[in-house]
Amino acid sequence: MENGTFLRFYVEEGQRHHGVLLWEWLLEQACGLNIRGGSAFQAIGGFGRHRLLHENRFLELAGSVVVEVEFIVNDAEAERLLEIVCAAGIRVFYARIPARFGVINPDAEDRAPAAG
Repeated sequence: MENGTFLRFYVEEGQRHHGVLLWEWLLEQACGLNIRGGSAFQAIGGFGRHRLLHENRFLELAGSVVVEVEFIVNDAEAERLLEIVCAAGIRVFYARIPARFGVINPDAEDRAPAAG
């Protein structure tokens, strides 16, 4: 078992960074850091700081719902990814939550847990 961080970013579905969808850009950056994996999930509804309710079911609101992009990483990986986002000048809401993680019945391709 390893201690680390559950790192989640909340981005607008159509939000872009240099022409690339932000959720896709975040996954690409994480992949470039050799982070073990990441996922993007589209919300079916929600509201943000402006208190406007957005729901995925209305065609006229297409592109305005949130995509959650999440990673379970060690603390160093979380710091590196947050530094990349900061250096890119991207304004994005995120959550960083302590996590314990591991693989049950690992195979040869799974990383060995960190010492300590």
